[in-house]
Amino acid sequence: VDKIDWSTWTCVLGSSVEGIWPLINEVTEVTAACLSNDTKVLATGDDLGYVKLFRYPVKGKYAKFKRYVAHSTHVTNVRWTHDDSLLVTVGGSDTCLMIWAHEPEGHREFKQCDSEESDIESEDDGGYDSDVTRENEITYTIKALSTNMRPMTGVKPHLQLKEPSVDERPPVSRALPQPEKLQTNNVGKKKRPIEDLVLELVFGYRGNDCRNNVHYLNEGTDIIYHTASVGIVLNLTTSCQSFYIEHSDDILCLTINQHPKFPNVVATGQVGDTGDMSATSPSIHVWDAMTKQTLSVLRCFHSGGVCSVSFSATGKLLLSVGLDPEHTVTIWKWQEGAKVASRVGHTQRIFVAEFRPDSDTHFVSVGIKHVRFWTLAGRALLSKKGVLSSIEDARMQTMLSVAFGANNLTFTGTISGDVCVWKEHILVRIVAKAHTGPVFTMYTTLRDGLIVTGGKERPSKEGGALKLWDQELKRCRAFRLETGQVIDCVRSVCRGKGKILVGTRNAEIIEVGEKNAACNILVNGHMDGPIWGLGTHPSRDVFLSAAEDGTVRLWDIPEKKMLNKVNLGHPARTIAYSPEGDMVAIGMKNGEFIILLVVSLKIWGKKRDRRSPIQDIRFSPNSRYLAVGSTESAVDFYDLTYGPQLNRINCCRDIPSFVMQMDFSADSCYVQISTGSYKRLAYEVPSGKQVTEQSQIDRITWATWTSVLGDEVVGIWSRNTDKADVTCACVSHSGLNIVTGDDFGMVKLLDFPCPEKFAKHKRFMGHSAHLTNVRFTNGDRYVVSAGGDDRSLFVWRCVHAPH
Repeated sequence: VDKIDWSTWTCVLGSSVEGIWPLINEVTEVTAACLSNDTKVLATGDDLGYVKLFRYPVKGKYAKFKRYVAHSTHVTNVRWTHDDSLLVTVGGSDTCLMIWAHEPEGHREFKQCDSEESDIESEDDGGYDSDVTRENEITYTIKALSTNMRPMTGVKPHLQLKEPSVDERPPVSRALPQPEKLQTNNVGKKKRPIEDLVLELVFGYRGNDCRNNVHYLNEGTDIIYHTASVGIVLNLTTSCQSFYIEHSDDILCLTINQHPKFPNVVATGQVGDTGDMSATSPSIHVWDAMTKQTLSVLRCFHSGGVCSVSFSATGKLLLSVGLDPEHTVTIWKWQEGAKVASRVGHTQRIFVAEFRPDSDTHFVSVGIKHVRFWTLAGRALLSKKGVLSSIEDARMQTMLSVAFGANNLTFTGTISGDVCVWKEHILVRIVAKAHTGPVFTMYTTLRDGLIVTGGKERPSKEGGALKLWDQELKRCRAFRLETGQVIDCVRSVCRGKGKILVGTRNAEIIEVGEKNAACNILVNGHMDGPIWGLGTHPSRDVFLSAAEDGTVRLWDIPEKKMLNKVNLGHPARTIAYSPEGDMVAIGMKNGEFIILLVVSLKIWGKKRDRRSPIQDIRFSPNSRYLAVGSTESAVDFYDLTYGPQLNRINCCRDIPSFVMQMDFSADSCYVQISTGSYKRLAYEVPSGKQVTEQSQIDRITWATWTSVLGDEVVGIWSRNTDKADVTCACVSHSGLNIVTGDDFGMVKLLDFPCPEKFAKHKRFMGHSAHLTNVRFTNGDRYVVSAGGDDRSLFVWRCVHAPH
C-alpha cells in the first residue's frame, strides 16, 4: 500500500500520517486531513477546533506542527484549493466556513499590522534607562553550554598524562611518597573523611534582572525568593533557610498562588535552551513552599527561558511568558500539566503578564512600548492593544509593571516614572512622575485594594523608591529605604499586615514598617559579580568575600548574616586572611593590593606594582611574607616585617601564563603556582628561584592546597571539560578530601589525593554557571562556594564519616 502513488490524500490513518496524532493524554480525535497538491504540506482538523499544518510525509510519533485556533469545536473538514494558495476549513457546531491564506515557506509578504510600533516607531519612548536596556538586551545561556571563564591555553591535565607502561609501574605500591602533601596539624588527632555536603545557607538574591520575586508566606512569618537555581524560604523568626533545589538551571521568575485552596503553592520558571521539549528546554515548576514537594513540572516551548508567571483568581490556571523571539504567552492547567492555550505575545520583549486578581479569563501583559489586554475564550487567546487616543499628547511608553483596581481599572508603570490608568483597554488618566525613574514593580493588595509601587529614585526628604497608594492612585505615602545607596532601585514589592517587603537591584531584601517606616534588612548580597575572592577565618566560622562590585563583605555562618562591608571603590579579585586572623589582604582588578586590619577595617598598607588584575594573594604561614600573583605572569614577594610601606623584595619570573592559584609550603620556604597554561610550578621564597627537580617538589609539605593542577589531583578533571574547566579547588584541613568548582556551576566532593583519572565524586547543584572559588572553613565544618554569574555565596555543611 505504501508504494502506491495516491492522487489525493484525505485519510487520517496510515504510516505516512502517523505523526498527526497527538500525545495519548490529549483527549482528541483528528477528524479531517488534506494533502496539498504539491504533496509538501498536510493540513488537519480535530475535535478541539485546531487547524494544524505538518510537513508531509508525517512519519514517526508526535511530529512538529504549526497550529491555528479559529473554530469553537470540531473541525469537520479541510481542503486545499487548486494552487495551494488557500485552505478551506468547515466547523461543526459553529457552522462556519473559514478561508486561510497559505504562505509558502520563506515567503513573508509585508502587511499593515495592528501593532503598537507601527504608529510610534519614530517617537521617543519616554526616556532611556540603563537597567531597562540591560534587561531587554540580556540573553541567557544554559549551564550545559558554559565555556571557559578564564582564557586558558595548553593541554588539559587529564589529557597530558600518559599511562605508565608495565615496565614503569612500581612493583608493589602506587602510594604517594611521604612526607605528607598537606600540613594537617590543625584539625585534631581523629581525622574523619567527609561523606556528604548539605546546603545550609545562601547569601544572595536575584534582583538585578528579575522582578516581583519576593513574597510573604504564612501570614508574614516566612518569605520566599530565589537566586541561581535555588528557591529559598526564609523564616523571619529563626533566620533558618530551607531550599527547593529541583531546578536544573537559573530561576528567572517566581509567583505564589493567592487562592486559599492552594496555600503556599509556588510557581518558578527557569532558563532553557531550545523549546523542543528536551531536557534542556525551559520548564516551570509548581511546588509546595513548606514541604518542597514538586506538584507539577510544565515543559514549555519558550526557548530561552520563562520570564513571567502568574496564577489566576481560582488558582487553577497558570500564565507564563517566554523569552523566545515571539515572546509566547501560554495558559496552563498546572494540576494536570496540560496546556490550555498559547499565542504569540508580541514582537518586542514582554516584562510582566498578570491575571486580574478577580478573573480566570482576563490578564494584561506589558513590555517594550506596548500594553495588551487579553481574554481567554475557550482555547483561544484574544487581545486588544491599549488605546491612547482619549488623552491628548499621550504616547506609548515602555511599560514595566502592572497592578489592578476595582471597576476594571488597570495601572501600568512606565520607564519615565509615570503610571498609566486604564479603564478596560482605554487610557483614562496619567499619574505623572509617580516616581522620578522607571516604575519597575507594582503590587495589588487584595484585602483593601491599596497599591504599592517600587521605582528607581534618589532618596530625598519628600520621596523614595517605595510608595503606598490609595485604590485609585491619587494619594500616596513615600518611604525611604535607608540603604546608603546614591540611587535606590526597587525590583519587587509585596504587602503583608502592616509591613511591606522590598527586593532591590542591589540584592537586598528589606522589610519596611508601614506605621513607623522602619527598615529592617533581611537579606544581603553582592550587587554585581562575579564574586572572585573568598577567605575563611583561621579559627572562627566567619568568612570574607570580594567581588566585582568593589565591596568586601564579612559573613557570619552561625549568626546567618552579613556582619560588615567595606566599599573599596574598585573591583576586587582576591582576598586572604593572615594566619592569626588579624589582617586581611585584598587584590584588586587594577593591579593594586590593600592590607586591612580586621578589628577596625582600617587600611594598614597598600601598594600598586602591577597594572593588571591581581589573581591570588597569600600570607606565608609564618606571617612574614605576602605573595601577590597577577595576570602579568608574575608573583611578587613583600616582607611584612619592614612595615606598611610594602617594598617588593623579589618576584618569580618566567611563569608561562597568568597566575590562577598559589599555596605556600608549611615551612614558608616555597610557593606552588597554578598557571593559565595548565602547568603547576614551584618557586623558592623569597628568592623567586624556580624549583625544577620533581623529587624535591615531591618532598614539600604544603600549608594549603587550592591548585587545580598536579598529579595529585588529576582525578578532579572530568571527561566533558572540552570547552569548560575546573576553576577552583580546596583541600580540607584534614587532608582527606578536596572540593572543586567548575564552569558548569557544580560543586564536587572527592577524596584527596586523587591521582587516578576521572575519580569517583559526589556532585552538588544550585549555582549558576562559573563557580569562581571554594573554601573549607576552620575545622572542616563547612564549605563555602562563590558564584560567578549568580553573585551568591553558598554555605554547605560537611557530613563527616562516623568514627
